Amino acid sequence: MSDSVPETETPQETAETQETRETVETVEAQADHDPAAPAPLNVPRTSTGNAEVDAQLERLADADHLATDGHVEVYEDVHRGLRDALTALDARPGPPVPPSPYASRS
Repeated sequence: MSDSVPETETPQETAETQETRETVETVEAQADHDPAAPAPLNVPRTSTGNAEVDAQLERLADADHLATDGHVEVYEDVHRGLRDALTALDARPGPPVPPSPYASRS
């Protein structure tokens, strides 16, 4: 072919080029979407009104960015924190008990 005349593509070459381009785009899209990759579950978390409990529930969001084998550590940490919060509720002193009218009798 000569330098003075530009080459033209045949319709068959154009179709093959389009198929190749579509195949490459499909492979790239599949590479971007890895089903085993961590993905947020987007589970809504409702406030409980207890700051300690709410902080532990927010900690669950950390599992969204970890591989499955990393979830155990987060779940155990949250479980420990929730257990500690419940234990702290039991340890808090309540209101003083009123004296019994029968305590001063002999």
